[in-house]
Amino acid sequence: MFRFTPTDRPPLWCTPGGAVDPGESYAAAARRELWEEVGLDIDCGPEVAQRTIDFLTFEGVEVTADERYFRIDVDTCDVKAGNLTEQEKQLLVGHRWFSRNDIVAHDETLYPADLVELLDATEPAKG
Repeated sequence: MFRFTPTDRPPLWCTPGGAVDPGESYAAAARRELWEEVGLDIDCGPEVAQRTIDFLTFEGVEVTADERYFRIDVDTCDVKAGNLTEQEKQLLVGHRWFSRNDIVAHDETLYPADLVELLDATEPAKG
């Protein structure tokens, strides 16, 4: 997850992601964003969740977003955020991997706020 420090609100953490380019599928956008922000070039697998949510962008614009989620389980990797926007470069102050327990215990705002529920709902079957 990435830690941002916008000037108009407390610090927050969020998952990699971003806008879908014209003509791009959600899966292709997820893969591109993962490459740009994390340095991983891997298949994002199937979409596991979708929702529409209203929020305030870092620019102060109210938007309604059609969010799509893809679950990617990796042991660990070095984050190589090589293609961030200028605003991301200014506001992004850190990154780290979170375990499920880390998410539950964390005291700063995490987005999506229901990340633990999303993880629980998309947990691969054991066996």
